[in-house]
Amino acid sequence: MSSLFGLETEYGLYVEGKEVTDLTEEARQVVRAYPGASVNCWDYRGEDPRRDMRGFQADKLTTNPEDDRLEEPGARPLSPNEDKCDQILTNGARLYNDHGHPEYATPECSSLLQLVAHDKAGERIVLMCARRRSAQAAGRDISIYKNNTDFHGMSYGCHENYLVSRETPFDRLMGSMLPFLVTRQIFAGAGKVGSENDGWRGGKCQYQLSQRADFCDVVASVDTLHRRPIINTRDEPHADAARYRRFHVIAGDANMSQYATALKIGTTSLVLKLIETGWDPSLDLDKPVETLKAVSRDGAFRWEVKLADGSATSATEIQFSFLEAARREFTARDEETDWLLGEWQRVLEQLSKDPLKLADRLDWVAKRNLLQSFLEAEEVRWDEEILKSLDLEYHNIDPDAGLFCALEDSGSVLRLVEESAIRRAMEDPPDNTRALLRGHCVRNMADSLRSVQWEKLCLNQNGGTRTLDLSSLVDGQGDALTQELQNLNSLGSLVRN
Repeated sequence: MSSLFGLETEYGLYVEGKEVTDLTEEARQVVRAYPGASVNCWDYRGEDPRRDMRGFQADKLTTNPEDDRLEEPGARPLSPNEDKCDQILTNGARLYNDHGHPEYATPECSSLLQLVAHDKAGERIVLMCARRRSAQAAGRDISIYKNNTDFHGMSYGCHENYLVSRETPFDRLMGSMLPFLVTRQIFAGAGKVGSENDGWRGGKCQYQLSQRADFCDVVASVDTLHRRPIINTRDEPHADAARYRRFHVIAGDANMSQYATALKIGTTSLVLKLIETGWDPSLDLDKPVETLKAVSRDGAFRWEVKLADGSATSATEIQFSFLEAARREFTARDEETDWLLGEWQRVLEQLSKDPLKLADRLDWVAKRNLLQSFLEAEEVRWDEEILKSLDLEYHNIDPDAGLFCALEDSGSVLRLVEESAIRRAMEDPPDNTRALLRGHCVRNMADSLRSVQWEKLCLNQNGGTRTLDLSSLVDGQGDALTQELQNLNSLGSLVRN
């Protein structure tokens, strides 16, 4: 697809016998339990989460009062490195603690299958760490969930990152992406029992499309922890800031389905490319935040959307309009794009007819069908607590316990990448992005690495420091690295090249 994208997934954590106030330290211990080759010299200098793409610096970031429960009273303040416990891995990824959640950031990827493999590799790596930590803690049970809510009012994210041109004005980028992000949950949602924001005028629901919709409160904001936005305006490009933006999506769900992940990332990337060409969907939603929640909670699957001009359409029709524009612009560009366009159309057509026939592809349908079968067999209601427990177990990444894993093992859901590709991604970086250089240095030059950022490597050499600037290495130049790096195992030869 000639794109660059990545995922950051915060995992839900349950530790037998531990209170919520213990979870931050437990998450640190899970991260520290990583058994493979890694370095822990992540450099936080240069990161500025308060810088806003609308051209100003936020005074402060809004924090969630519920996060105070995770702070140990009277504990010594920790440095970012002590708190995060960063591990930079040989596959170019980053593993760390984030507010009591093990978080895995994939390396930069340039194709959908590459990203799916590295996303699934993250599941395997976090599970491996949890099992190792469990053994260290005298066999105490540790469960890891790839979801977005603990059903007690706390939400944790699956953030998407896309490289886009700085030449595209941000107000046009935001206005064009808003109707797409509000409506893509019809295929990208992970599904959720009940609701956690019942003060909203729509009231309670039995089941909804999205786990994250309950926790989006504003249209646009630099914040990520509280009063979360549909459009995140944080301006941290992790690339040449004069040429690029990083479009940072925090309103989406964590998907278990490989197919749903590929469709979510692929369609979003194509729409961003459409906007870069100057295309404008000419869609202005009436009340975007309320619409996001209403579409998520519509159990009749009508998914009505009101526009600012007083007219009405549907989430499906809005997605069709984006699809048709993408078809006109990108058909026959490459094999992966043609696959994506075909699958996007196939899913939208089925969503228009009978959404519940997409259980082999979409998380919200697969989960709903499982729960519906349980309801009928056990004669229970949607509002009973056991349904929330089963919802949670759908996202358990342990193949011996997870309900999605059972569906996958039985062949009931579509797989896009083989297990061999996932195992390879646990060790090796993509071979055509700058993550290759990062992973190469971790594997072969760990003792020389002084600090690491996404766009920079600092190495000790002959008593001094050499900095490798990767900020412009994002437009396909990574292909040329593959052959060169095979023979560059010394620091001197690496720096010279």
